[in-house]
Amino acid sequence: MTSTSDRVHNEARALALVSQAADRGAQLIGLPEVWEHVGPAQQKKAFAGALEGRQLAPLREFCTKRTIWLLAGSIAERAHEDAARIYNTTALISPQGRIVAVYRKMHLFDVDIPDGARYRESETVAPGPALPPVAELPGFGMKIGLSVCYDLRFPELYRTLSDAGADILCVPAAFTAYTGRAHWEVLLRARAIENQAYAFAPAQVGRIGPANENRHAWGHACIVDPWGEILADAGGDGEGIALARLESARIAQVRRDLPALKHRRRDLL
Repeated sequence: MTSTSDRVHNEARALALVSQAADRGAQLIGLPEVWEHVGPAQQKKAFAGALEGRQLAPLREFCTKRTIWLLAGSIAERAHEDAARIYNTTALISPQGRIVAVYRKMHLFDVDIPDGARYRESETVAPGPALPPVAELPGFGMKIGLSVCYDLRFPELYRTLSDAGADILCVPAAFTAYTGRAHWEVLLRARAIENQAYAFAPAQVGRIGPANENRHAWGHACIVDPWGEILADAGGDGEGIALARLESARIAQVRRDLPALKHRRRDLL
């Protein structure tokens, strides 16, 4: 998805894309980080609300209508404990339209990129106060763990998800073109391989945000299997859909053939 600073446009585009995915048979669909808005912080604060409010209402209605699971990328959630900032929050929505799991991004992107771009996410976003949850996916025979974008660089977070039983690691993202070119694929494959789980990674692509900002996202929304094979890649030239079959039998096979998780020295580590 290519999000702009126009929230109304982004919402319509998000619904169109998830509808296309559902038409192609997808039962678990994901949107990228900050799908609803990429732009000035004061604009985000103006519409940031509670998760049960209007921001996710159209997506929840869609899930009910099409009977699908949806990873709602991330949205701007009001942070009651910090009036000056918001949370960057992802949510998992059930086919009944219920919000069944919530995670507020804990690792914030404060980086000076060598290409000249400067990012200070912590100036406008409050860090999440809790570890991400792992939720059951009834009918899939798998559990799903949440994370957001920059979290991908912190393997201990994904080990925590693995320890809690996660079979699918969700990474909605807006990787920069500069960092994504070097690290996006290798990090996703590493997290999938070391935890013997699927990586499910919706991503922003192309020129995002206000027209007067030169901000480019790497794209390549993809799905990686527990062996590290890329099952689907939406590419980096424009919006697209990565579609693949996730099978609990594949997870069991990989964990049986190479039982690395069983070989961990839990007495020492």
